Amino acid sequence: MARSLLLLCLPCLLTGCIKSMAVNALGDALAKGGGTYARDDDPELVRDATAFGLKTMESLLDAQPDHLGLHLAAARGFTQYAYAFLSSEADYLEASDYPRAAELRKRARKLFVRARRYGLEGLSLLAENFEARLKTNPAAVLAEIDEEGVGLLYWTAASWAAAVGLDKDDATLAAGLDLVELLIKRAIVLDPNYEAGGLHDFLVAWDAGRPAGGGGSVVRARQHMADSLAASKGLRMAPLVTFAEQGTTKLKDPKEFESLLQRALTFDVDSAPQYRLANLIAQKRARWLLSIKDDLFLE
Repeated sequence: MARSLLLLCLPCLLTGCIKSMAVNALGDALAKGGGTYARDDDPELVRDATAFGLKTMESLLDAQPDHLGLHLAAARGFTQYAYAFLSSEADYLEASDYPRAAELRKRARKLFVRARRYGLEGLSLLAENFEARLKTNPAAVLAEIDEEGVGLLYWTAASWAAAVGLDKDDATLAAGLDLVELLIKRAIVLDPNYEAGGLHDFLVAWDAGRPAGGGGSVVRARQHMADSLAASKGLRMAPLVTFAEQGTTKLKDPKEFESLLQRALTFDVDSAPQYRLANLIAQKRARWLLSIKDDLFLE
């Protein structure tokens, strides 16, 4: 009798097992990042395709909420989409269509907050009650995160800082900005060359964007630019563009501003196909920054 019941249940058990295996396999693939997207030469095509991919990740997370890689993929994906295709586009449109720019920033903030949530949930899979303990004993809970959590630390910090940047009136998010730096510092201790200098990219903006009295330092930002370029062997243009925007404007140095942006623009994106999409996005921002140079460096 028991054997007969087992045979009757076996198809259902196998169906559930196969579904779980499929979700895990797809989640593992997504967690590794979109190599095809990274090599693409058409940012608009990637923009149109990404939204479906992000919703697919959320559907998979509903089915497998404890999949660490899916939390990383969601945190990374929503942050990248919100920055490249919403927040940045809002900057480009602001002068000609302010209402549309405001709408894009509102959407971007919501997606940054969503990315932060996925990041914190993922970190809680590595250190129980991560978010609550981060507020009460950050040193202890961060010590529990090892190399496996570097990506989650990075994308949680990036999305958190970006959300605050778009809405400084959100007291709950803004109150945790000091924790953002702790996340990044832990990540950089664990893997200073993560994503070919991505952590240093963040710190370029973080250090250059804050006043000296608030912990910022253009000197440190410049060093992070150099460290990021070294990590990618000079193949990623984002650190040049970020320091030009944040650092040289603070130094009031239009010559270095233009020099860094021209260096980014003359880079052959096809010489580093693994970074092609990111470099095209960086070059688009470089062109925009040059177009508003006179506004950034008023006499």
